[in-house]
Amino acid sequence: MRQELLNGGLLTIGAMIQGVSMALFLFPHGIPSGGAAGVAILLNHWFRMPHGAALWLANFALLTLALYSFGYRWTLRTMYSVTVTSYTVHVFELYVYLPHVHLFFDLICGGLVFGIGVGILIRFGASSGGMVIPSLIIATRMRYPPGKVMFWLNMTIFIVASTVIDWKIAFYAIFCQWFSTQVIDAVYKFNFRRLFNLLRLFV
Repeated sequence: MRQELLNGGLLTIGAMIQGVSMALFLFPHGIPSGGAAGVAILLNHWFRMPHGAALWLANFALLTLALYSFGYRWTLRTMYSVTVTSYTVHVFELYVYLPHVHLFFDLICGGLVFGIGVGILIRFGASSGGMVIPSLIIATRMRYPPGKVMFWLNMTIFIVASTVIDWKIAFYAIFCQWFSTQVIDAVYKFNFRRLFNLLRLFV
């Protein structure tokens, strides 16, 4: 029970971290952090749908794959993380303002923070939804690093978004995706047990 509560808390933290990266660093510049975020930006561009609602809708379209491949428990965890992320985006866009120093500064911060959030979600039994779902399916069956698989799956959506909105978006999104996937793979391999044992020495 204690382990389940700890995992639930970490899933919440990971999902919130992911939402913060989108709301504060990436979405203000129209930069998608992944395939589902790219769809959300397109929905916002075409229909003026709020980013949070569009992100939730785009993510849930792929959850049938998660249900078939990973079962109810993993899918429910992913539904929870997607909902927390979408709500975080919605709240931060409404109530939090962050001055933007430079686009590339936001790009680096956004990719770093996004990678940490998604890495935590994957390590503790969920995902950020969207293209992470087919990425994990391929990574599990073919033993590829999930971050690299997700990078290539998202490329098509980035290109579509760039042709509709601005060609520069593809460059920014590809860089963000490459950088964040390096962070995801690092978090995925990180020894959290050693970190928890270290923290216990100071508690």
